[in-house]
Amino acid sequence: MPDTSIVFSSIVLLLPMVYLFLAAPAFLMVRLDIPPVARLLRAMFNGYFVALTGAGVIGTIAVTVTGHLSLALGIGLIAAVAALSRRWFLQRVDAWIRDPDTGSADGARRLRQLHWGGMLANAVQLMVVLACIPYFATASS
Repeated sequence: MPDTSIVFSSIVLLLPMVYLFLAAPAFLMVRLDIPPVARLLRAMFNGYFVALTGAGVIGTIAVTVTGHLSLALGIGLIAAVAALSRRWFLQRVDAWIRDPDTGSADGARRLRQLHWGGMLANAVQLMVVLACIPYFATASS
């Protein structure tokens, strides 16, 4: 029987990842050179990074208490990457939003590349966590 803290931690960690995995592709159907759309994209990624950081911290604490230190390190690493990525990602989106040449094709292309990069990074993290579920299920207290 798997440890409930590990199951809880994996579910809490998966929630923001699945949210972004399902919500972010909708922005592929709109033009990002429209400032309100860019601000909405920024808000979605900001919420994702904050939720993933919080879920990672909660999961790390829950798993550390049960003594699974290697798993806690992995979850903590995901939380740390999310916290650092948030700052990096949002600085670039904010620079694009503040740029007076917001409507340029080059600026919109850079914002689209950030969007694709964020979706790709999330998909990779999501696949890693999903691939680890069998290991979570066999970890016992």
